Amino acid sequence: MSKGRILIVEDDPDIANLLKTYFTSLDYEVQTATRGQEALERTRQQLPHLILLDIVLPDIDGYEVCRRLRTHLRTRHIPILFLTQRDERSDRIAGLELGADDYITKPFDIEELRLRVQNALRRAERESLTSPVTGLPSGRLIEDQLRELLRRSDWGLLYIGINGLEAFREVYGFVAADEVLRWTAMLIGEVVDELGTSEDFIGHVGGDDFVVITRADRAEAIAQALRQRFAEGVGTHYAFPDRERGYLVLTDSEGNERRVPLMSLAIGIVRAGDSVFHDIRELTEIAAEARRREMLLPG
Repeated sequence: MSKGRILIVEDDPDIANLLKTYFTSLDYEVQTATRGQEALERTRQQLPHLILLDIVLPDIDGYEVCRRLRTHLRTRHIPILFLTQRDERSDRIAGLELGADDYITKPFDIEELRLRVQNALRRAERESLTSPVTGLPSGRLIEDQLRELLRRSDWGLLYIGINGLEAFREVYGFVAADEVLRWTAMLIGEVVDELGTSEDFIGHVGGDDFVVITRADRAEAIAQALRQRFAEGVGTHYAFPDRERGYLVLTDSEGNERRVPLMSLAIGIVRAGDSVFHDIRELTEIAAEARRREMLLPG
């Protein structure tokens, strides 16, 4: 099982290959980028749990990459460790002021780097900043966004759950179920990129629960696209016989069989004008109730 996704942004191929080989051997999932714009694009496509970021890059420098990541709602939580040959105090301060989590100068000790990466990931999980499975914001970051929401006047909240994930996990195991969660997170990101705005927020509450914060007039279109694309793609996670049948067959301890349909999304939508919300607990309760009502709809 992967310890997390690391994005290495480094234009020196020898250093990039060394780091990729090393962290892959430690069971991390590793991607590389040689340019700043490529790093931003890869981060948009699939959120890494941590970024190792060189400062000197062929197009935009690491400082600008860090600045853009820190000013975007969907990426501001990702731990960033600067890798650089610069050892000037002013350079370190500049990086830390932009929100970098650490600053490592070349040449570096690979074991020290491993520990710094490990500590940064643990710190993010301990502070409930990210989901260890999807890399999406979780815990306190979601709560902060919901509190900010109550001060706005034009918003839509999608509370998303995966029907049938527990039965799928029972048959296929937790590794396959985690892959479904990662795929769902990627799917949500793609749909929000297409139909939402640049300021939309995506979070993984935990388990099979996700949230999307967007504009009120975008919420329904995003929900419809998510339901459709999830239904079109979820079959790839099943074995052929289950996919062809359209359901799982589960047997209880007494030998009784029951049929569980293939997974689907249940999405509750709440908009700013639906009610007067006094706190985030009230908001999330109403969103959960909206999702429960959808789960009870025929089909």
